[in-house]
Amino acid sequence: MKLHFLGAAREVGRSGILLDAGKRILLDYGVKLGGRTEYPMPFQGFLDAYVLSHAHLDHSGFAPSIYESANVPCFSTYPTLALSSLLIQDSLKIAKLREGHAPFAPFLLRKFEHAFIPLGYRKPFPLARDITLTLADAGHIPGSAVTEIYAEHKRLVYTGDFKLEETRLHRGADFAEKADILLIESTYSQRDHPPRKELERRLKEEIRETLELGGNVLFPAFAVGRSQELLILMPELAPGAEVFIDGMSRTATQIVADYPSYVKDANALRKGMKNAEWVETEAQRKKALSKPGIIISSAGMLEGGPALSYLLRLNERSKIILTGYQIESTNARRLLEKKQIEVDGITTDIKTPVEYLDMSAHAGRSDLIEFVKRANPEKIFCIHGDECEKFAEELCGMGFEAYAPAIGKMFEV
Repeated sequence: MKLHFLGAAREVGRSGILLDAGKRILLDYGVKLGGRTEYPMPFQGFLDAYVLSHAHLDHSGFAPSIYESANVPCFSTYPTLALSSLLIQDSLKIAKLREGHAPFAPFLLRKFEHAFIPLGYRKPFPLARDITLTLADAGHIPGSAVTEIYAEHKRLVYTGDFKLEETRLHRGADFAEKADILLIESTYSQRDHPPRKELERRLKEEIRETLELGGNVLFPAFAVGRSQELLILMPELAPGAEVFIDGMSRTATQIVADYPSYVKDANALRKGMKNAEWVETEAQRKKALSKPGIIISSAGMLEGGPALSYLLRLNERSKIILTGYQIESTNARRLLEKKQIEVDGITTDIKTPVEYLDMSAHAGRSDLIEFVKRANPEKIFCIHGDECEKFAEELCGMGFEAYAPAIGKMFEV
């Protein structure tokens, strides 16, 4: 069994791992967003299968390029096909605006969609006589999956992005059985997230104070996952407040609602959707800003989308609340660190108060260590994090054989 790390090695973004276990299986193939888009390393030779852990672009964004020279089956869950198609299509539009061209021909997205084979959770699928693929709930976003591959008498587990703690949107991730080889995300390997109840209490207070001052609360939210969780929370945290949902957040929510079995409480999501006004026109955007209220809008890193337009028109009594990981060199990171954003090459100072509340859908340090201990693998590869080397070193100190591979590195396991 061989592993070739094509991306997300000692970094967050552009996930891609090539597994050769008699069959050649590609695990994710995403992009790294920021000041410029970065892509995973190309792979050599044919593929037998492609497995997509979930829809976020850092895992799915470059998947259609595979189909330029291949026609391999893509295994994932039902929501992941619809959500990844939505996000990839939007990324093509942004690439054309930014760079003047798309990273791959649009027809390849259609080929990617047609290659899709949906798998349910805990439904083993035979890739070959002695190779089995199983997907388990990762608790990250709707449809996200932990990948388990049994081949050459070994069980390999690739976590993708996962979360063990329950949220309003998801139950915790489904633990893997004993693993021989573990490929684990390490995004938050050096810190834990605040308890969810404490976070919701703070969120309620921030919203109350802002609305009483006569301002708007703007949530620049990830379209998939975070927007739906915020919708669920608003009737409870801000009863009676006007809530608006805009941009891709609106479209993604409609898709998630079509797959109620992939969220913890479909009724709570439907209640949150009914509680919000669905923004489709500029007149509605003006209405959303005309009086105190709550606005949930893509994009979560302020690299585009209606959220950027709202932000530039907020009054100083308003508040911007960021709730997720902000990649270096994005507008959201710049806003947090320098109170500035950049639009069309022009830097603008932002006077509106900004808060960061860590509602991450990733595992924190304690969850990562708990997952490792329960899986008890022979070999661990720490990926998808800025401090993978430090985490691998710590795991070695706990008695595990752990590595933090560099991009392009190959291992035989």
